[in-house]
Amino acid sequence: RARFPHLVVVSITPYGRTGPYAGRPATEFTLQAECGSTGARGRPDGPPLHAGGRIGEWVSGTYAAVAALAAVRSARRDGEGDHVDVAMLACMSVTMNTYTSVFAEFLGWPEMHGPARSIEIPSIEPTADGYVGFCTITGQQFRDFLVLIERPDLLDDTDFASHLGRTRRMHEALEIIHTWTTKHATDEIIELASLMRIPVALIGNGESVTGFDHFVERGTFVPHPGAGFVQPRVPYRIRGLPSPPFGAPPALGAHGGTVDWPAREQKRGADGARPLPLDGIRVVDFTAFWAGPAATHMLAALGADIVKIESVQHPDGMRFATTRPPSVDQWWEWGPVFHGANAGKRAITLDMNNPEGVELARRLIAGANAVVENFTPRVIENFGLTWDAVHALNPSAVMVRLPAFGLDGPWRDRPGFAQTMEQISGMAWVTGLHDGPPLIPRGACDPLAGMHAVLALLVALEQRARDGEGRLVEVTMVEAALNAAAEQVLERGAYGVLLARDGNRGPAAAPQNLYPCAGEEEWLALAVATDEQWESLRRVLGHPEWARDAALDTADGRRSAHDAIDAELAAWCATRPVDELVNALVAAGVPAASVVNPRDVARHPQLRFRGMFESLDHPVVGRHELPSIPFRFASRGDAPWLQRPAPIVGQHNDEVLRELLDLGDDELARLRASTVIGERPLGL
Repeated sequence: RARFPHLVVVSITPYGRTGPYAGRPATEFTLQAECGSTGARGRPDGPPLHAGGRIGEWVSGTYAAVAALAAVRSARRDGEGDHVDVAMLACMSVTMNTYTSVFAEFLGWPEMHGPARSIEIPSIEPTADGYVGFCTITGQQFRDFLVLIERPDLLDDTDFASHLGRTRRMHEALEIIHTWTTKHATDEIIELASLMRIPVALIGNGESVTGFDHFVERGTFVPHPGAGFVQPRVPYRIRGLPSPPFGAPPALGAHGGTVDWPAREQKRGADGARPLPLDGIRVVDFTAFWAGPAATHMLAALGADIVKIESVQHPDGMRFATTRPPSVDQWWEWGPVFHGANAGKRAITLDMNNPEGVELARRLIAGANAVVENFTPRVIENFGLTWDAVHALNPSAVMVRLPAFGLDGPWRDRPGFAQTMEQISGMAWVTGLHDGPPLIPRGACDPLAGMHAVLALLVALEQRARDGEGRLVEVTMVEAALNAAAEQVLERGAYGVLLARDGNRGPAAAPQNLYPCAGEEEWLALAVATDEQWESLRRVLGHPEWARDAALDTADGRRSAHDAIDAELAAWCATRPVDELVNALVAAGVPAASVVNPRDVARHPQLRFRGMFESLDHPVVGRHELPSIPFRFASRGDAPWLQRPAPIVGQHNDEVLRELLDLGDDELARLRASTVIGERPLGL
């Protein structure tokens, strides 16, 4: 620090560098169990299931890249470097566990009985020639799905219309769905569902995904330098700023572990509190659901002034994923995901189908630094807010567009959600039992795409600081997912290996599995990643005769004997409390964890110690806790990231329109009377 006071250092560790779990052994597998992800996935009549691949590692790396660029932005402003402390558990708890603890808090922490895990119905279903993926995240999408499978008689079945109802009637629901899907080819189903605007997808894997016509036309997969196979390109494109080609990976020790950087004198910053990295940046936010709001939520935490635009005609759809029935006034203000992804923002309503609403939006854009949207491309373009229009209004503004599939290509106008991306990218292909259907990992693709949007926006803002020009940024959800699942494409291209699902086993550890312990729904997640850890496990076991077999001294030997090892470990765990086992194993240096009920992740002692959950006061919900930002800056200490709760509908209409557009009382009253603005969804 004395030689390089401007230097930003980023640490990525399983639990962070502070707290009671710092230095504890862990793997992707055990962290998934601890963050609540594994406990939520799988059929209730089967075991919990981890998400295949290395999603948590990719998510954590993406958060680290965002944090690094934000810290560098501050360092360039005032010459002060920083130490960024990224905790994988925190990153995974906010991306692979969809605000389950917030749902529980909003519901008053009701008692739970039975397994916490479930599957989506419908999701990945068998067809006449393979599998097809559906996503019916909204009520209308599920109603349309019932029409698609020729069961309009179920439209009035209110129990069947709910996720919980379909879970209770899982076998009946799957039989109804499969009766139709197995009679039709995958391509036929996709064509019909697309016409009805039901999110639908091919099921990709390391072999098939590179040949999907959309990716071929867009040039999504590019040659790996000098290796003879392909890999996904960077998942964003910045107009006028082409991404440099991938370079060959350096040979081990090629640069001797040294850098040749000149020492710098420290630039003296202004006295007083250090501003946040995006202090002074204003963003007009046209995002909804989770991917786009996750991006602007991060921008708000980093100091940007976010003006979220909804309308009383079409509020953010995540408001309706609520914990209150329609009989409760303002029931739409009780949506946990909306709260989690929108804290820190101001919100107004503008009817974008009314020319007056569009004109007000244009005036806001004229005074902003950035615009972010995540609709299908036609939506924002139908408002007249194309890139050319935005650039003409404000030549220095950066416009970030975050569609599901991109701004061109055969799938351009298809709707898509996180589940769709997991189905297409291959994430689902490696998740599930080896003799069962693929399962979606559930959730991570939204914030993953959102963080790539933040990353690209920070790059575009840096370039704007140099030349004064705004730029169009295209970030696609599916290409962010393809990067996180890239291991499958590389394994197939480089070695001819098609990775597949294998329950709770994995290629990075042996043994690796979940083992039921004493008590109800108590599971041990265990992953032996090295021969040294195997020796430590043997000591904890007491060196039983079966574990002394020399064939088990290597990973290959243990992998070959995995069934036999599982049987022995299952018998050992069955009568023992899971906490006792975890404590003994981690003390011996073996990665182990209990499978956490997803709603209990907010009680994790490591997350509590590091302030991962912040308390806020909301005008409708009252005092509540929300997940915060999963990294720490040394320069900020324990300062909170969330500056205000999620906004209620139209909460800042008067404040924003007076402050930024200088509207008066009469004009505001007229706009309310004509429902260009408002504070309550129409018809509710």
